[in-house]
Amino acid sequence: MSELHRITFDPQVCSGRPTIRGLRIRVKDILELMAAGAGHDEILEDYPMLEREDLTAILEYAARQSDHTVLRVA
Repeated sequence: MSELHRITFDPQVCSGRPTIRGLRIRVKDILELMAAGAGHDEILEDYPMLEREDLTAILEYAARQSDHTVLRVA
């Protein structure tokens, strides 16, 4: 089941960048922690307002963002 409903966009929160459930926690920041090797438990400990499903939503969002149309020039 998709968790994308947890990703929110609000011009009044973090200048409209994608955040988690309207919190001032940007998707980008958590992705950078994951890329640096932080585990889910570590992130959840550092950000107690996050839920495990939020991390799933972040990864799902990132996966969908990377799936773009490839244009080929002949």
